[in-house]
Amino acid sequence: MALTPSVPEALRWLCQATSDLQAARNDIRHCCPNWVLFKVHQALEKALVAAVLCRGEAFAGHRGLMGMAQRLEVEEPELRGLVLDVQWLRECGMDGKATQYPSYHPFPMTPSEAFPSVDEEEFLKRAQKVLVILKDHVGRK
Repeated sequence: MALTPSVPEALRWLCQATSDLQAARNDIRHCCPNWVLFKVHQALEKALVAAVLCRGEAFAGHRGLMGMAQRLEVEEPELRGLVLDVQWLRECGMDGKATQYPSYHPFPMTPSEAFPSVDEEEFLKRAQKVLVILKDHVGRK
């Protein structure tokens, strides 16, 4: 289904991004950092799509989080630093696949075992920062 490039559609996507981030927050300290990482990935993906949609551009398909962040940072100077934040989150383990599928890890490791050293609170603070930046950006359109 094609997305209508508009501020109202962008706000709809931001609403779901906020919900996804809250779901990640609910998982903190429950022995499942892979789910925190995955839910933040989902939240940021939706927030980045919202930032593209509010520009009046159709969302042409998935470019990955880094691809969307790089494009937005180039085209929207006030988003400078977005790529560094998204890169930091990725380096912590934020990913839509490795957090969910055993095949992304050496046998016999599973995603639930793969991210024991993630500081979930610090990770969520940085994700919240990015979401606020993108919400503010959409709000100025």
